[in-house]
This record gives sequence, C-alpha cells and structure tokens, in this order.
Amino acid sequence: MKKYITLGFLLIILGVVILKQEQITAFINKYILKTAEQEVTLGEKNEYYRDYDFDYVQNTDDFTPENRQEILNIYYTAINAGKKSFTFYCPTEYEDCISEIRNIANDQETLSHINNFVHPYNGFQHIETEYDNSGKVTITIQKSYTTEEIQAIDEKINEIQTTVMNQNLSVEENIRLAHDYIINHSIYDSDRSDRNIINYKSDIAYGPLIEGYGICGGYTDAMELILEKLNIKSYKVSSNNHIWNALLLNNQWLHLDLTWNDPVTSNHTNILEHNFFLIPTATLLNIEQEQHTFDQTIYRELEV
Repeated sequence: MKKYITLGFLLIILGVVILKQEQITAFINKYILKTAEQEVTLGEKNEYYRDYDFDYVQNTDDFTPENRQEILNIYYTAINAGKKSFTFYCPTEYEDCISEIRNIANDQETLSHINNFVHPYNGFQHIETEYDNSGKVTITIQKSYTTEEIQAIDEKINEIQTTVMNQNLSVEENIRLAHDYIINHSIYDSDRSDRNIINYKSDIAYGPLIEGYGICGGYTDAMELILEKLNIKSYKVSSNNHIWNALLLNNQWLHLDLTWNDPVTSNHTNILEHNFFLIPTATLLNIEQEQHTFDQTIYRELEV
C-alpha cells in the first residue's frame, strides 16, 4: 500500500512539474541559478561604431536595465556596435522589464527611430527580439548593406572626396559640392515611390551613388556617409512619410534634405535646388510642414 501511495505522490509531483515547467524554470534561473546578467559585456565594436551620444539614445556599458530608457540604450548600443546578435538579461527587480521589451520589440516606429542614430552600414533592414520568462533577451539584427554593396559605395565616396571635394575649402562648401554631385548624378525613383516598382536599390545609398536612382532613404544614407567622411556629427530624421539629414555644424543643428532639393518635374528636367540646404528647424517648418513635421521629443537637438 505504501508503495502505491508513494508512486501516486511522485506522479502528482511529476504532473505539477510538467504543467508548471516554464514557471519552475524561470524561478530556478532567477532565484537559484541567478543568471549572471551583470556579466554581460558588449565585446568588440566594428569600425562603424559611433563613439558619441544623442539626447534620445546613448551608448551604455550597463546591460542590466532598470527602466525603458535603459532598454532603448541597450538596443542602440548593440546596433551601433555592429552586432548581428546580442543577449542581455532583465533583472529580477525590474518586474515590468519583459513587458517593456515586448512593447519595444513590437513597435516598429520606435525601432526605426533608433536606427536613424547609427551609421548607415550598421543600420538594420530587419530586427527580431526573442525573450523568455527567465529574463533572457536576444536581439538579432539583419543589416541593410551587404559587404559587396559597402565596398562599391566606399569606392564611390572616395572618388567624390578626391575628385569633387577640396580639402582647401570649408566644411560647408564641401558639403555643398557633395550634395550637388549626388543630385546631379541621380534621378528620383518615382517608379518605386509611386508605383512600388522596384528596379533599383534606391532606398539605400547604393541606389543614388552606384545605380543613379534614389528615393529619400537612399539620398539620406548617401549624404550621411559623406558627413561621416567629414567627421561631422549627424543623424537621420524621419517623419511619418519622409526622411532627411540633420547635422551639427558650427555648434548649430541644421537640416539637409537632398530629396526636396532634387524636385521631380513634369518634363523630367534635372533641377538642382538649395532651399533645404543647412537650414534651422524654424526655417524648415516655415517652408514646408506636410512631410517635414517630426517628433521633436525624439530628435531633441532640433527642438525650436
């Protein structure tokens, strides 16, 4: 009889373990094994890492988040360092951590804004977040640029530096020379923007610089790479339906929009304008608000 009672008791315990396996595993990880979130380090950064911060996101070496901002900083730091995959852990004390991770992972707009602050070559085409009840979070990053695309673009950027730009001129003059070159050697890809016909990689720098076709994403990345070569602090600004550059020049943050300086004409005439060339936010919003109204709580350097 005792054997049957013992067997029944063991079966009950086994059933509870099977039904509550996930919760038990989480408990063991958190309270017994104490998963060593404090041991997480960033590791090696690639050559496109930006060693400076912005108001919206900052680089961090603390990968044990205590609030939403610190989670955003971890995402930014991992993407900015060029990681293809990065794992960190939610601490036991931060009870809403996984819930906040879930919200960020499902918020493509927030992820897109974070992406605007990194070097284009470290930017992602797609990002996935996996998490479990133990507090383990893994970010997997699919880059926007291939190695072959980067090589071709870099060759073109170097050509622009040596044959178009002039080290004896001011930074502003060299920005203008590069700006004019990109516009004069590319056409706005109306097929892609208006009809979703994709013939070119016009949404990244490869389009305007190599293929001669660009939409706002391609123009902006191309200019961002020029600004990187000039060692100018910058990022990309996006509204609901547009993207352009912002840069710090002479201690002032200014806007630069190649797309709107390369207007589409009915007779396909190639026009070069400078209405959106290095202008402050007040001027930008005075000229055009439909596509250039942006969230100033994210791009705080540009607040008016």
